Amino acid sequence: MKRILITGASRGIGRAIAEKLAAPDVTLLLHGRDTVALGETCKSVQSHCAGVIKLIHDLATQKGVSNLISQVGGDPLDVLINNAGIAVVKPFREVTLDEWNQTLGVNVTAPFLLMQRFVGQMPPGSNIVNILSIAAKTGFANWSAYCMSKFALEGFSQSVRDELRVHRIRVLNIYPAATNTEIWDDVTGDWPREKMIAAEEVASAVAYALSRPANVAVENVTLSNAAGNL
Repeated sequence: MKRILITGASRGIGRAIAEKLAAPDVTLLLHGRDTVALGETCKSVQSHCAGVIKLIHDLATQKGVSNLISQVGGDPLDVLINNAGIAVVKPFREVTLDEWNQTLGVNVTAPFLLMQRFVGQMPPGSNIVNILSIAAKTGFANWSAYCMSKFALEGFSQSVRDELRVHRIRVLNIYPAATNTEIWDDVTGDWPREKMIAAEEVASAVAYALSRPANVAVENVTLSNAAGNL
């Protein structure tokens, strides 16, 4: 039986990944903050997998991360998917310290703590997946806090990848371009959603990488719109 932990599974990319990876030999541990939305995700996968565990915690705080870790328990994970993320979009001079710290907490510190805690129990052939962004490689005006966090997780995960090779634990980084999810509902501006890639395409890339033989590592996947990114 495989155990797969997905953070930020309430909606968007996280939900699409959960639905893609649901299988009779899989127990899904699904994290989110929105109780209603997470419940809908759990309901959508319930009949397709061996079991679903609902994890409702705020990853912006160390206490929230600690509580999630406690609820996951001591059984090994086969896949850890760091998908939860927040985006503060405004000129950098307007970013508050609270917004900065929350961005760091969810986008960087939580993945660090989860990897640090669970990797020691992950068997050879297991996987860590980090949902990054093209913003992990390119800076964008008004996205300074978000880009900072993705650049940070990029560097951290590259180092972790090299440390874990000896244990045969694969680290996959996914770099989607703008993806048509609910996150854009709260971003000021006129964003052409029709030019964005679908969350299901990101989920398919994750599923493909995880399906490779244990001696094959698909390490970096960039997903873009063929017609050009935003």
